[in-house]
Amino acid sequence: MTVMRPASIIGAPTDIGAGTRGASMGPEALRVAGLVEAVARYGCSVRDCGDISGPPNPCAAAVDGFRHLPQVIEWNRALHDAVYTELAQKRLPIMIGGDHCLAIGSISAVARRCRERGRKLRILWLDAHADFNTSALTPTGNLHGMPVACLCGHGPRELVEIGGAVPAITPDQIRQIGVRSVDEGEKRLLQEAGIEVFDMRYIDEVGMRHTLELALAGVDDSTHLHVSLDVDFLDPDIAPGVGTTVRGGPTYREAQLCMEMVADTGRLASLDIVELNPALDHRNQTAELAVDLVESLFGKSTLLRMYNP
Repeated sequence: MTVMRPASIIGAPTDIGAGTRGASMGPEALRVAGLVEAVARYGCSVRDCGDISGPPNPCAAAVDGFRHLPQVIEWNRALHDAVYTELAQKRLPIMIGGDHCLAIGSISAVARRCRERGRKLRILWLDAHADFNTSALTPTGNLHGMPVACLCGHGPRELVEIGGAVPAITPDQIRQIGVRSVDEGEKRLLQEAGIEVFDMRYIDEVGMRHTLELALAGVDDSTHLHVSLDVDFLDPDIAPGVGTTVRGGPTYREAQLCMEMVADTGRLASLDIVELNPALDHRNQTAELAVDLVESLFGKSTLLRMYNP
């Protein structure tokens, strides 16, 4: 069992960046599914910090290519401060959303802390989507399709500057896994930025084990490993409770192997769980699956392994 630093759960109950309402209920669904108990069960002291607060969802149309930009800024600033506070106390923050625009705030805080401590940063972005849209490319204006672009410096000044440095991260710090839905304009931007994307075709061809070996290559004792898990990473047959399902995602065992290999590194230092939409779920099964995956991420295994096979 991998013993980690004390963990702090931070709820961000908003669907401000999404096109479909309901992700605002995600934090409570994860708690009902036993997230706090699951983290504690695998050797980690945990405290639930409750939920941060922010403006309500105005359900307004896009303005200059962005929907709800002022509200998204406010939520992400609050989340940045909450995550940074826990990191400064040498705790492992677990941000539970809420939609994926919130990763702007959480990862900006992680990157800021890494800069201060002189640590390397590796981000595993587990998602069906690349989330590298901009206001000029997005067909919807929904900011949950833009967090990676914003973190890499392509976005509104108020969002890209949240962590105090622009860009908050560089493309070489992120690995995207499970991607299978990319807008045409995004494809060009991803290529130009040089972000390493392990899409589902790649995973089909080489397998999840080899994919994770490549995604984790270079992670060592000086690396802060952040996992940003969008629940739509999973195939909708096993995880229907999301607003942007895309067929052909990882199976249960592929997802479990992914989490187990991250756990094997012993370097997990922060985590996002986002886009869970209980309004679209069946008897909370997607939340329960997410908690099951978190258990593996924190060290659950079938056997006591003495080595990595």
